Amino acid sequence: MHISPATASDLPAIAALVNSAYRGDSSRQGWTTEADYLGGQRTDAQALGHDLATKPESVLLTLRDEAGGPLLACAWLEPATDGAWYLGMLTVRPDLQDRKLGRTILETAEAHARALGARRIIMTVVQIRDTLIAWYERRGYASTGETRPFPYDDQRFGEPMRDDLAFIVLAKTI
Repeated sequence: MHISPATASDLPAIAALVNSAYRGDSSRQGWTTEADYLGGQRTDAQALGHDLATKPESVLLTLRDEAGGPLLACAWLEPATDGAWYLGMLTVRPDLQDRKLGRTILETAEAHARALGARRIIMTVVQIRDTLIAWYERRGYASTGETRPFPYDDQRFGEPMRDDLAFIVLAKTI
């Protein structure tokens, strides 16, 4: 496996990967689809570039079978507060979600954050994602009891098809 921080030239492929894993019919090949309750795109290369430029301590990790090979997975990390780092956009190509690549990129992201001084990882997950929440719980994450409202007025998060969406916050000491 080859894992490295994303470069500007990776951003279009990362956006395509994220959108294919979470939105539309292509996402139904895997188990991470949000297509039944969120439409539209999840991200684009410009938004990723903007986020990396405005959050210079953040990193977008990429996973490939070999350097220069096709993108298989990615994960976003950014410093949060009090020794915690936020993990988001953990994505695996839908047709490869049986290769344990999610576990690999998650463990790598945790190790990367720990090397930068993180003591804890936090993340937000849409509260109706029971299967995904259970997957994270099996990897040591637990609900903090905190919920955050879904940003219905922000198209960067997609086009909601339900009016009962919210995020729960999960955390893990690393």
